[in-house]
Amino acid sequence: MAKQGKKYREVAARVEPDRLYTLEEAFALVKETSYVKFDPTVEVHLRLGIDPRHADQNIRTTVALPHGTGKMVSVLVFCQNDAVQAALDAGANFAGNDELIARVDKENFFDFDVAIATPDMMGKVGRIGRKLGPRGLMPNPKSGTIVPAEDLPKTIREVRGGRVEFRNDKTGILHVAIGKLSFTPEQLHENFVALMDAVKGAKPSGAKGTFVRSVTLASTMGPGVPVNPLLAQGAALN
Repeated sequence: MAKQGKKYREVAARVEPDRLYTLEEAFALVKETSYVKFDPTVEVHLRLGIDPRHADQNIRTTVALPHGTGKMVSVLVFCQNDAVQAALDAGANFAGNDELIARVDKENFFDFDVAIATPDMMGKVGRIGRKLGPRGLMPNPKSGTIVPAEDLPKTIREVRGGRVEFRNDKTGILHVAIGKLSFTPEQLHENFVALMDAVKGAKPSGAKGTFVRSVTLASTMGPGVPVNPLLAQGAALN
């Protein structure tokens, strides 16, 4: 493992070992311990009491963050006929059918963050699933990215406005961006609350015992700040 740099070690020393911080303390500390010159992303890392080896315990869903993530989201839509223009008018960066599928397949075009498709296109889109899937770009009903043509404008606006898809990794941990460090503490807090509500709502019936086992906040390249999981879950109830 690479040795951490001097700047990282200096700021990491401000995080007290074995202490669980309140949300307010954690957000303040995340800001204090950022040392990069750009506006970093603030992420939440949740260790869940699930067994990812069991398909029925894996989590994949979405959350609409009230203040978005601070990132410009590029959207591609697989659709046809009048839906193409409707998707572009709603803010999609790319929209089309056969030609767009061929561009992804033959030119390895992946200059987009989210792919949405109408149900009538999935037979064709499935042919490039081997390329979209590994990149997390394959439209999926669980992530709300397969929608009828009439729902495209609403879905595109939601995705561009702050709807985030999240899923646990193979160790049972969620990693979700909730904004930029330049956000106000209130904006970060409200986005965090929305995420916690979505996570609790997605709890699998097969999950036993403590569901949210640890909560950590961190900015890009910054140290993790552990949050008291009970207080973190309580915040979502306020």
